[in-house]
Amino acid sequence: MKRPKLAGVLLLLGVLLAYLMFMKRHYGASEPDAYRAPPPPQRGPAKLAVAPGRNSQFGIMFDAGSTGTRIHVFEFQMERNEAPKLAHETFRAIEPGLSAYADHPEECAAGLTELLKVAESSIPPSSWTLTPVVLKATAGLRLLDGAKAKHLLDTVRALFTDSPFLSRDDSVSVMDGTDEGISAWITVNFLTGDLHSPDASTVGMLDLGGGSTQITFSPQDEVRSSANQEAKTIQTSPIDHIRSFRMFNSTHTVYTHSYLGLGLMSARLSVLGGIEAPPLVEGSTELVSPCLAPESSGSWEHADVVYRVTGQKAGEPVYEACRTKVEKVLYRKVVPVSEAADVDFYAFSYYYDRAVDLGLIGEETGGTVRVVDYMEAAKRVCSSRPVSPLQSPFLCLDLVYISVLLHELGFPPNKQFKLARTINQVETSWALGATFHYIEFLKSH
Repeated sequence: MKRPKLAGVLLLLGVLLAYLMFMKRHYGASEPDAYRAPPPPQRGPAKLAVAPGRNSQFGIMFDAGSTGTRIHVFEFQMERNEAPKLAHETFRAIEPGLSAYADHPEECAAGLTELLKVAESSIPPSSWTLTPVVLKATAGLRLLDGAKAKHLLDTVRALFTDSPFLSRDDSVSVMDGTDEGISAWITVNFLTGDLHSPDASTVGMLDLGGGSTQITFSPQDEVRSSANQEAKTIQTSPIDHIRSFRMFNSTHTVYTHSYLGLGLMSARLSVLGGIEAPPLVEGSTELVSPCLAPESSGSWEHADVVYRVTGQKAGEPVYEACRTKVEKVLYRKVVPVSEAADVDFYAFSYYYDRAVDLGLIGEETGGTVRVVDYMEAAKRVCSSRPVSPLQSPFLCLDLVYISVLLHELGFPPNKQFKLARTINQVETSWALGATFHYIEFLKSH
């Protein structure tokens, strides 16, 4: 009798144990998702999406310029069948530029990590893996030795791969000057509202940076003809000056060209004679320029090289001599576009800064300037002594260069440009347009 009782007890314990194991597995599988480990960040060619429950899309754009690196964190309101609306922008900048770390690329990591933390604090964690992070380097890295530029970009790429954001092989690159012009054109026409309607007339974009200068506009060959127009832009321009792309369900065709080496600082070096001459060393001859005040002297640093420069002898016609020198530097380097004279243009960067220096526009408000305003200011500045010790000794050279460059591009003296740093309180940089362009690319791939 004892054995059957013992067997019954053991059987009961076995059934109870099996029941407890079943209950543990059942409830363990029913734990809320909040307690599960988050999925790893998306890599590679992932399809872009908006975080569930939100109608916002975020984008992170690093602008790696020659003098500093800037981060733009954009939030867009996404509406079905409508162009996105810019809801918010977070902006930070650090110095120096990436090219300053050419010999020690690993040292750029600290500053970029600081900027990535800005992005993390600006974007909800639920949207991190859906937010593309992109770095585009401009003229500073375009002018750098290829191997050094590659090491810098590889360092950035590794940082982005370890970040919580959406990073791809093409997320880090040296930006083609033409793409820089197109992106700035997209920014301006988005902020003016001209991209929101396929029938709206768009404005052109002129940008004068330190290392390069760009011109971009939408030709009107198909919808408008001018009796004064010598040739139609699309049919007569070099094929690589015409680009078409999709944006907000419409196809846009633009004339665009970037002139590397014709930015204001690079051109200043050419006009001073620094391109032909080797970097100056102690005891070497000074560079003598007709664009500097007579018998003036000083030093100028460009691309980590210090140059000693001096003006010509007193009595020489400064403006005329400087204009002749600038014309030689620009000879056959710029392609004029006759139709550009009929298009409304915004002008940025050093076009804006020099107009501020002359008091032609307000530093915060911007304004309008004609080509002849730069020409007359150049004649006045070149023929007089500096009005204050704070006036740049290169103001004469810069103004002559700007006026000759605009003439070479095909703009008549009375052509008027709008100058603005912001439109509707948003910075008019290429970063916004480049972010739109990249998001559109991800959606289509």
